[in-house]
Amino acid sequence: MKRLLLTAALAATPALAAPTAITGATLMTGQGDAVIANATLIFDNGRITAVGAGLPVPAGATVVEARGRIVTPGIIAAASDVGLSEVNGVRESNDSAARQSAFSAALDMSTAINPRSMHIPVNRLGGITRAVVVPDSASTIFGGQGAVISLSATGPTLTRARAVQYMEMGENGARLAGGSRPAAWAQLANMLAEAQRYAANPALFDRGQDSGSLAKRLDAEALGPVLDGRQALLIHVERASDISEVLKLKGRYPAMRPVLVGAREAWLVAGEIAKAGVPVITHSLYDLPDDFESLAASRNNIGHLQAAGVTVALGALGGIGGTAPFNLPAYAGNAVAQGLVPGGKGLTKGQALAAITANPARIMELADLGTLAVGKRADVVIWDGDPLELQSAPVAVYIDGVTQPMTSRQTELANRYKALGRTDLPLQYPR
Repeated sequence: MKRLLLTAALAATPALAAPTAITGATLMTGQGDAVIANATLIFDNGRITAVGAGLPVPAGATVVEARGRIVTPGIIAAASDVGLSEVNGVRESNDSAARQSAFSAALDMSTAINPRSMHIPVNRLGGITRAVVVPDSASTIFGGQGAVISLSATGPTLTRARAVQYMEMGENGARLAGGSRPAAWAQLANMLAEAQRYAANPALFDRGQDSGSLAKRLDAEALGPVLDGRQALLIHVERASDISEVLKLKGRYPAMRPVLVGAREAWLVAGEIAKAGVPVITHSLYDLPDDFESLAASRNNIGHLQAAGVTVALGALGGIGGTAPFNLPAYAGNAVAQGLVPGGKGLTKGQALAAITANPARIMELADLGTLAVGKRADVVIWDGDPLELQSAPVAVYIDGVTQPMTSRQTELANRYKALGRTDLPLQYPR
Protein backbone atom coordinates (compact mmCIF):
# COMPACT_ATOMS: atom_id res chain seq x y z
CA MET A 1 0.00 0.00 0.00
CA LYS A 2 1.46 3.32 -1.08
CA ARG A 3 0.58 6.19 1.26
CA LEU A 4 0.80 9.86 0.26
CA LEU A 5 0.52 13.01 2.33
CA LEU A 6 -1.72 15.53 0.60
CA THR A 7 0.41 18.53 -0.23
CA ALA A 8 0.76 20.82 -3.20
CA ALA A 9 3.55 18.50 -4.37
CA LEU A 10 0.95 15.83 -5.03
CA ALA A 11 0.10 17.66 -8.23
CA ALA A 12 3.45 16.62 -9.66
CA THR A 13 2.81 12.95 -8.94
CA PRO A 14 2.32 10.90 -12.10
CA ALA A 15 -0.91 9.02 -12.77
CA LEU A 16 -1.35 6.55 -9.94
CA ALA A 17 -2.01 2.84 -10.32
CA ALA A 18 -5.59 1.88 -9.51
CA PRO A 19 -7.20 1.76 -7.04
CA THR A 20 -6.85 5.06 -5.16
CA ALA A 21 -8.34 5.78 -1.74
CA ILE A 22 -8.77 9.32 -0.40
CA THR A 23 -9.06 9.00 3.38
CA GLY A 24 -9.98 11.27 6.28
CA ALA A 25 -11.92 13.60 3.99
CA THR A 26 -15.09 15.62 4.45
CA LEU A 27 -17.21 14.73 1.43
CA MET A 28 -19.66 17.16 -0.14
CA THR A 29 -21.19 14.71 -2.58
CA GLY A 30 -23.32 17.06 -4.67
CA GLN A 31 -26.42 15.27 -3.38
CA GLY A 32 -28.22 17.47 -0.86
CA ASP A 33 -26.78 19.34 2.12
CA ALA A 34 -25.49 16.38 4.09
CA VAL A 35 -21.73 15.92 4.31
CA ILE A 36 -19.81 12.77 5.21
CA ALA A 37 -17.10 13.48 7.78
CA ASN A 38 -13.90 11.45 8.14
CA ALA A 39 -14.86 9.61 4.99
CA THR A 40 -13.11 7.46 2.43
CA LEU A 41 -13.55 7.79 -1.32
CA ILE A 42 -12.23 4.95 -3.46
CA PHE A 43 -11.92 4.89 -7.24
CA ASP A 44 -10.52 2.35 -9.65
CA ASN A 45 -10.17 2.37 -13.43
CA GLY A 46 -11.62 5.86 -13.62
CA ARG A 47 -14.82 5.08 -11.67
CA ILE A 48 -15.86 5.61 -8.07
CA THR A 49 -16.19 2.23 -6.36
CA ALA A 50 -16.94 3.16 -2.74
CA VAL A 51 -18.04 6.22 -0.76
CA GLY A 52 -18.55 6.45 3.00
CA ALA A 53 -17.14 6.57 6.51
CA GLY A 54 -15.18 3.71 8.02
CA LEU A 55 -14.58 1.91 4.74
CA PRO A 56 -11.70 -0.57 4.45
CA VAL A 57 -8.95 0.42 2.05
CA PRO A 58 -8.38 -2.15 -0.72
CA ALA A 59 -5.10 -4.06 -0.63
CA GLY A 60 -2.51 -2.44 -2.85
CA ALA A 61 -4.37 0.86 -3.06
CA THR A 62 -2.60 4.20 -3.17
CA VAL A 63 -3.83 6.11 -0.14
CA VAL A 64 -4.13 9.89 -0.23
CA GLU A 65 -4.50 11.26 3.30
CA ALA A 66 -6.86 14.22 3.01
CA ARG A 67 -6.81 14.93 6.77
CA GLY A 68 -10.17 16.68 7.05
CA ARG A 69 -10.01 18.55 3.75
CA ILE A 70 -13.21 18.98 1.77
CA VAL A 71 -13.66 16.81 -1.31
CA THR A 72 -16.25 17.56 -4.00
CA PRO A 73 -17.22 16.35 -7.45
CA GLY A 74 -15.44 18.07 -10.31
CA ILE A 75 -17.08 21.32 -11.37
CA ILE A 76 -18.91 21.38 -14.68
CA ALA A 77 -18.97 24.68 -16.58
CA ALA A 78 -22.51 24.67 -17.91
CA ALA A 79 -21.91 27.11 -20.79
CA SER A 80 -18.45 28.28 -21.79
CA ASP A 81 -16.03 28.89 -24.65
CA VAL A 82 -13.09 26.98 -23.15
CA GLY A 83 -10.97 25.55 -25.94
CA LEU A 84 -12.96 27.44 -28.55
CA SER A 85 -11.70 30.98 -28.05
CA GLU A 86 -8.15 31.85 -27.07
CA VAL A 87 -8.35 35.66 -27.20
CA ASN A 88 -11.87 37.02 -27.55
CA GLY A 89 -10.71 40.22 -29.22
CA VAL A 90 -8.56 38.43 -31.80
CA ARG A 91 -10.88 36.98 -34.43
CA GLU A 92 -8.26 34.58 -35.80
CA SER A 93 -8.08 32.81 -32.42
CA ASN A 94 -11.84 32.85 -31.80
CA ASP A 95 -14.07 30.18 -33.35
CA SER A 96 -17.14 30.88 -31.23
CA ALA A 97 -19.07 32.88 -33.85
CA ALA A 98 -19.30 32.43 -37.63
CA ARG A 99 -20.37 35.90 -38.67
CA GLN A 100 -20.35 35.35 -42.43
CA SER A 101 -21.18 31.66 -42.71
CA ALA A 102 -24.00 30.39 -44.89
CA PHE A 103 -24.66 27.77 -42.20
CA SER A 104 -25.90 28.10 -38.63
CA ALA A 105 -27.44 25.13 -36.80
CA ALA A 106 -25.12 22.73 -38.65
CA LEU A 107 -21.94 24.29 -37.26
CA ASP A 108 -20.18 21.71 -35.08
CA MET A 109 -18.00 23.25 -32.36
CA SER A 110 -16.23 19.97 -31.61
CA THR A 111 -14.19 20.40 -34.79
CA ALA A 112 -12.62 23.60 -33.41
CA ILE A 113 -11.78 22.55 -29.84
CA ASN A 114 -8.09 23.11 -29.09
CA PRO A 115 -6.83 20.57 -26.50
CA ARG A 116 -3.71 22.72 -26.02
CA SER A 117 -5.61 25.90 -25.23
CA MET A 118 -4.00 27.81 -22.36
CA HIS A 119 -7.48 28.24 -20.85
CA ILE A 120 -7.79 24.52 -20.12
CA PRO A 121 -5.06 24.24 -17.43
CA VAL A 122 -5.99 27.65 -15.98
CA ASN A 123 -9.58 26.53 -15.40
CA ARG A 124 -8.54 23.04 -14.29
CA LEU A 125 -6.57 24.70 -11.49
CA GLY A 126 -9.89 26.17 -10.33
CA GLY A 127 -11.50 22.73 -10.03
CA ILE A 128 -13.21 22.68 -13.44
CA THR A 129 -13.10 19.13 -14.80
CA ARG A 130 -15.68 19.29 -17.62
CA ALA A 131 -17.14 22.10 -19.72
CA VAL A 132 -20.08 22.46 -22.05
CA VAL A 133 -18.61 24.50 -24.90
CA VAL A 134 -21.21 26.53 -26.80
CA PRO A 135 -21.03 28.95 -29.73
CA ASP A 136 -22.41 32.45 -30.18
CA SER A 137 -25.16 33.15 -32.69
CA ALA A 138 -23.81 35.49 -35.33
CA SER A 139 -25.68 35.32 -38.64
CA THR A 140 -29.05 33.83 -37.64
CA ILE A 141 -30.74 33.00 -34.34
CA PHE A 142 -28.99 29.59 -34.34
CA GLY A 143 -25.35 29.46 -33.32
CA GLY A 144 -24.58 25.80 -33.83
CA GLN A 145 -23.88 22.62 -31.91
CA GLY A 146 -21.88 22.69 -28.69
CA ALA A 147 -19.77 19.93 -27.19
CA VAL A 148 -18.93 18.54 -23.76
CA ILE A 149 -15.20 18.42 -23.12
CA SER A 150 -12.86 17.10 -20.46
CA LEU A 151 -10.15 19.37 -19.09
CA SER A 152 -7.82 16.42 -18.53
CA ALA A 153 -4.16 16.86 -19.38
CA THR A 154 -3.81 13.17 -20.17
CA GLY A 155 -7.10 11.77 -21.48
CA PRO A 156 -9.19 12.60 -24.56
CA THR A 157 -10.54 16.16 -24.58
CA LEU A 158 -13.85 15.44 -26.30
CA THR A 159 -16.44 13.81 -24.04
CA ARG A 160 -19.48 14.26 -26.30
CA ALA A 161 -19.72 15.99 -29.66
CA ARG A 162 -22.92 17.73 -30.81
CA ALA A 163 -24.31 17.64 -27.26
CA VAL A 164 -26.42 20.81 -27.46
CA GLN A 165 -27.81 23.32 -29.95
CA TYR A 166 -27.54 27.02 -29.10
CA MET A 167 -29.82 29.85 -30.17
CA GLU A 168 -30.71 33.47 -29.37
CA MET A 169 -34.15 34.93 -28.73
CA GLY A 170 -35.14 38.18 -27.00
CA GLU A 171 -33.27 41.32 -28.03
CA ASN A 172 -30.33 39.47 -29.61
CA GLY A 173 -32.60 37.14 -31.53
CA ALA A 174 -34.65 40.09 -32.77
CA ARG A 175 -31.51 41.80 -34.06
CA LEU A 176 -30.25 38.67 -35.83
CA ALA A 177 -33.62 37.88 -37.41
CA GLY A 178 -34.20 41.30 -38.91
CA GLY A 179 -35.09 43.73 -36.17
CA SER A 180 -38.03 42.45 -34.12
CA ARG A 181 -39.11 39.61 -31.88
CA PRO A 182 -41.85 38.51 -34.34
CA ALA A 183 -39.11 38.12 -36.96
CA ALA A 184 -37.14 35.87 -34.63
CA TRP A 185 -40.17 33.69 -33.89
CA ALA A 186 -40.96 33.44 -37.61
CA GLN A 187 -37.39 32.37 -38.31
CA LEU A 188 -37.57 29.75 -35.56
CA ALA A 189 -40.93 28.40 -36.79
CA ASN A 190 -39.59 28.18 -40.34
CA MET A 191 -36.39 26.37 -39.33
CA LEU A 192 -38.22 23.83 -37.17
CA ALA A 193 -40.79 23.21 -39.91
CA GLU A 194 -37.99 22.61 -42.40
CA ALA A 195 -36.31 20.26 -39.95
CA GLN A 196 -39.55 18.28 -39.68
CA ARG A 197 -39.84 18.19 -43.46
CA TYR A 198 -36.28 16.94 -43.78
CA ALA A 199 -36.83 14.24 -41.15
CA ALA A 200 -39.99 13.05 -42.93
CA ASN A 201 -38.26 12.59 -46.29
CA PRO A 202 -34.59 13.59 -46.67
CA ALA A 203 -34.51 12.58 -50.34
CA LEU A 204 -37.22 15.08 -51.26
CA PHE A 205 -36.06 17.93 -49.04
CA ASP A 206 -34.33 19.98 -51.74
CA ARG A 207 -37.30 19.93 -54.12
CA GLY A 208 -39.52 22.96 -54.07
CA GLN A 209 -37.05 25.20 -52.27
CA ASP A 210 -36.14 28.51 -53.84
CA SER A 211 -32.55 29.75 -53.94
CA GLY A 212 -33.17 32.21 -51.11
CA SER A 213 -34.48 29.64 -48.65
CA LEU A 214 -33.56 30.36 -45.03
CA ALA A 215 -33.07 26.66 -44.28
CA LYS A 216 -29.99 24.95 -45.68
CA ARG A 217 -30.10 21.19 -45.94
CA LEU A 218 -27.37 20.70 -43.33
CA ASP A 219 -29.07 23.10 -40.92
CA ALA A 220 -32.41 21.31 -41.27
CA GLU A 221 -30.70 17.98 -40.68
CA ALA A 222 -28.87 19.33 -37.62
CA LEU A 223 -32.14 20.38 -35.97
CA GLY A 224 -33.56 16.85 -36.11
CA PRO A 225 -31.97 15.86 -32.76
CA VAL A 226 -33.49 19.00 -31.19
CA LEU A 227 -36.98 18.01 -32.28
CA ASP A 228 -36.77 14.47 -30.95
CA GLY A 229 -34.99 15.41 -27.71
CA ARG A 230 -31.63 13.80 -28.39
CA GLN A 231 -30.00 17.22 -28.17
CA ALA A 232 -30.78 19.93 -25.61
CA LEU A 233 -31.71 23.35 -27.03
CA LEU A 234 -30.00 26.14 -25.09
CA ILE A 235 -31.97 29.35 -25.61
CA HIS A 236 -30.57 32.68 -24.47
CA VAL A 237 -33.52 34.74 -23.28
CA GLU A 238 -33.88 37.29 -20.48
CA ARG A 239 -37.31 38.98 -20.36
CA ALA A 240 -40.15 37.27 -18.52
CA SER A 241 -42.54 37.59 -21.47
CA ASP A 242 -39.94 36.04 -23.80
CA ILE A 243 -39.44 33.19 -21.33
CA SER A 244 -43.18 32.51 -21.34
CA GLU A 245 -43.14 32.31 -25.14
CA VAL A 246 -40.20 29.88 -25.08
CA LEU A 247 -42.07 27.63 -22.65
CA LYS A 248 -44.81 27.21 -25.25
CA LEU A 249 -42.34 25.25 -27.37
CA LYS A 250 -42.82 22.30 -25.02
CA GLY A 251 -46.49 22.15 -25.99
CA ARG A 252 -45.75 22.30 -29.71
CA TYR A 253 -42.79 19.90 -29.61
CA PRO A 254 -43.25 17.57 -26.61
CA ALA A 255 -39.92 15.78 -27.06
CA MET A 256 -37.92 19.00 -27.17
CA ARG A 257 -35.55 19.76 -24.26
CA PRO A 258 -35.30 23.55 -24.05
CA VAL A 259 -32.89 25.07 -21.51
CA LEU A 260 -33.15 28.76 -20.59
CA VAL A 261 -29.82 30.61 -20.56
CA GLY A 262 -29.44 33.97 -18.82
CA ALA A 263 -33.08 34.30 -17.75
CA ARG A 264 -32.61 37.39 -15.56
CA GLU A 265 -36.36 37.90 -15.14
CA ALA A 266 -37.10 34.20 -14.65
CA TRP A 267 -38.15 34.71 -11.02
CA LEU A 268 -41.26 36.54 -12.27
CA VAL A 269 -42.45 33.34 -13.99
CA ALA A 270 -40.74 30.73 -11.80
CA GLY A 271 -43.96 28.76 -11.39
CA GLU A 272 -44.46 28.54 -15.16
CA ILE A 273 -40.87 27.37 -15.66
CA ALA A 274 -41.20 24.70 -12.98
CA LYS A 275 -44.51 23.46 -14.39
CA ALA A 276 -42.97 23.13 -17.85
CA GLY A 277 -40.00 21.21 -16.41
CA VAL A 278 -37.50 23.49 -18.13
CA PRO A 279 -34.09 23.97 -16.48
CA VAL A 280 -32.22 27.28 -16.24
CA ILE A 281 -28.56 28.24 -16.58
CA THR A 282 -28.02 31.66 -15.04
CA HIS A 283 -25.69 33.79 -12.94
CA SER A 284 -25.81 34.57 -9.22
CA LEU A 285 -24.67 38.20 -9.59
CA TYR A 286 -27.17 39.50 -12.14
CA ASP A 287 -28.95 42.44 -10.51
CA LEU A 288 -28.60 45.44 -12.83
CA PRO A 289 -31.19 46.54 -15.42
CA ASP A 290 -28.48 47.10 -18.02
CA ASP A 291 -30.87 46.64 -20.94
CA PHE A 292 -34.61 46.76 -21.55
CA GLU A 293 -35.07 43.00 -21.32
CA SER A 294 -33.61 42.78 -17.80
CA LEU A 295 -35.35 45.59 -15.94
CA ALA A 296 -36.46 43.14 -13.23
CA ALA A 297 -33.02 41.54 -12.74
CA SER A 298 -32.55 40.41 -9.13
CA ARG A 299 -29.97 38.51 -7.13
CA ASN A 300 -32.93 36.64 -5.61
CA ASN A 301 -33.58 35.10 -9.03
CA ILE A 302 -31.81 31.81 -8.29
CA GLY A 303 -33.38 31.46 -4.85
CA HIS A 304 -36.89 31.92 -6.24
CA LEU A 305 -36.23 29.40 -9.03
CA GLN A 306 -34.84 26.84 -6.58
CA ALA A 307 -37.82 27.31 -4.25
CA ALA A 308 -40.21 26.79 -7.17
CA GLY A 309 -38.58 23.47 -8.03
CA VAL A 310 -36.62 24.54 -11.11
CA THR A 311 -33.33 22.78 -11.87
CA VAL A 312 -30.80 25.62 -11.79
CA ALA A 313 -27.18 25.62 -12.92
CA LEU A 314 -24.69 28.46 -12.68
CA GLY A 315 -22.76 29.57 -15.74
CA ALA A 316 -19.95 32.01 -16.44
CA LEU A 317 -22.13 34.00 -18.81
CA GLY A 318 -20.26 37.28 -19.05
CA GLY A 319 -21.12 40.64 -17.57
CA ILE A 320 -20.27 40.72 -13.87
CA GLY A 321 -17.41 38.32 -13.25
CA GLY A 322 -16.61 37.69 -16.91
CA THR A 323 -16.68 34.34 -18.67
CA ALA A 324 -13.96 32.47 -16.74
CA PRO A 325 -15.36 29.16 -15.44
CA PHE A 326 -12.88 29.06 -12.55
CA ASN A 327 -15.05 31.74 -10.92
CA LEU A 328 -18.01 29.34 -10.64
CA PRO A 329 -17.32 28.29 -7.01
CA ALA A 330 -17.34 31.96 -6.01
CA TYR A 331 -20.62 32.51 -7.87
CA ALA A 332 -22.05 29.54 -5.96
CA GLY A 333 -20.82 31.11 -2.72
CA ASN A 334 -22.56 34.36 -3.66
CA ALA A 335 -25.80 32.42 -4.09
CA VAL A 336 -25.44 31.14 -0.51
CA ALA A 337 -24.60 34.60 0.84
CA GLN A 338 -27.69 36.06 -0.82
CA GLY A 339 -29.80 34.12 1.64
CA LEU A 340 -28.13 35.97 4.50
CA VAL A 341 -29.09 39.40 3.17
CA PRO A 342 -32.23 40.87 4.78
CA GLY A 343 -35.05 40.01 2.41
CA GLY A 344 -32.70 37.89 0.34
CA LYS A 345 -33.49 34.50 -1.12
CA GLY A 346 -30.47 32.30 -1.66
CA LEU A 347 -29.35 28.68 -1.77
CA THR A 348 -28.05 26.29 0.85
CA LYS A 349 -24.46 25.15 0.47
CA GLY A 350 -25.60 21.81 -0.90
CA GLN A 351 -27.88 23.46 -3.44
CA ALA A 352 -25.14 25.87 -4.49
CA LEU A 353 -22.62 23.06 -4.97
CA ALA A 354 -25.19 21.10 -6.99
CA ALA A 355 -25.66 24.16 -9.21
CA ILE A 356 -22.08 23.74 -10.45
CA THR A 357 -21.85 19.94 -10.35
CA ALA A 358 -24.94 17.72 -10.24
CA ASN A 359 -27.38 20.10 -11.95
CA PRO A 360 -25.26 20.80 -15.06
CA ALA A 361 -24.77 17.04 -15.39
CA ARG A 362 -28.52 16.48 -15.07
CA ILE A 363 -29.38 19.20 -17.60
CA MET A 364 -26.91 17.83 -20.16
CA GLU A 365 -27.88 14.20 -19.42
CA LEU A 366 -24.35 13.33 -18.30
CA ALA A 367 -25.53 10.52 -16.06
CA ASP A 368 -22.05 9.44 -14.94
CA LEU A 369 -20.90 12.88 -13.78
CA GLY A 370 -21.74 15.50 -11.17
CA THR A 371 -21.82 13.62 -7.86
CA LEU A 372 -19.60 11.50 -5.64
CA ALA A 373 -21.47 8.22 -5.98
CA VAL A 374 -20.58 4.65 -6.80
CA GLY A 375 -20.35 4.08 -10.56
CA LYS A 376 -19.75 7.73 -11.44
CA ARG A 377 -16.65 8.94 -13.24
CA ALA A 378 -13.92 9.79 -10.78
CA ASP A 379 -13.86 13.54 -11.42
CA VAL A 380 -12.82 14.63 -7.94
CA VAL A 381 -11.43 17.83 -6.39
CA ILE A 382 -9.68 18.16 -3.02
CA TRP A 383 -9.80 21.71 -1.59
CA ASP A 384 -7.66 23.58 0.93
CA GLY A 385 -10.77 25.14 2.50
CA ASP A 386 -14.47 25.66 1.92
CA PRO A 387 -14.87 25.38 -1.89
CA LEU A 388 -17.51 28.11 -1.90
CA GLU A 389 -15.23 30.64 -0.22
CA LEU A 390 -13.29 33.01 -2.46
CA GLN A 391 -9.93 32.37 -0.79
CA SER A 392 -10.11 28.56 -1.19
CA ALA A 393 -8.41 26.64 -3.98
CA PRO A 394 -7.96 23.04 -5.08
CA VAL A 395 -4.86 21.18 -3.92
CA ALA A 396 -5.54 18.14 -6.11
CA VAL A 397 -7.74 17.47 -9.13
CA TYR A 398 -8.60 14.05 -10.55
CA ILE A 399 -10.28 13.52 -13.91
CA ASP A 400 -11.38 9.98 -14.71
CA GLY A 401 -9.36 8.92 -11.69
CA VAL A 402 -6.08 10.38 -12.95
CA THR A 403 -4.35 13.06 -10.90
CA GLN A 404 -3.87 16.24 -12.91
CA PRO A 405 -0.91 18.64 -13.04
CA MET A 406 -1.51 21.71 -10.91
CA THR A 407 0.32 24.05 -13.23
CA SER A 408 -0.57 26.44 -16.03
CA ARG A 409 1.19 29.07 -18.10
CA GLN A 410 0.34 31.55 -15.37
CA THR A 411 2.04 29.51 -12.64
CA GLU A 412 5.02 28.83 -14.89
CA LEU A 413 5.48 32.54 -15.57
CA ALA A 414 5.12 33.33 -11.87
CA ASN A 415 7.80 30.79 -10.96
CA ARG A 416 10.05 32.12 -13.71
CA TYR A 417 10.00 35.74 -12.62
CA LYS A 418 9.17 35.87 -8.92
CA ALA A 419 12.79 35.39 -7.83
CA LEU A 420 14.27 38.06 -10.12
CA GLY A 421 15.79 41.16 -8.59
CA ARG A 422 14.27 44.54 -9.26
CA THR A 423 17.06 45.44 -11.67
CA ASP A 424 16.96 42.16 -13.59
CA LEU A 425 15.66 42.17 -17.12
CA PRO A 426 13.18 39.47 -18.20
CA LEU A 427 15.06 36.40 -19.37
CA GLN A 428 14.06 36.73 -23.03
CA TYR A 429 15.57 40.22 -23.29
CA PRO A 430 19.08 40.52 -24.84
CA ARG A 431 21.84 41.21 -22.33
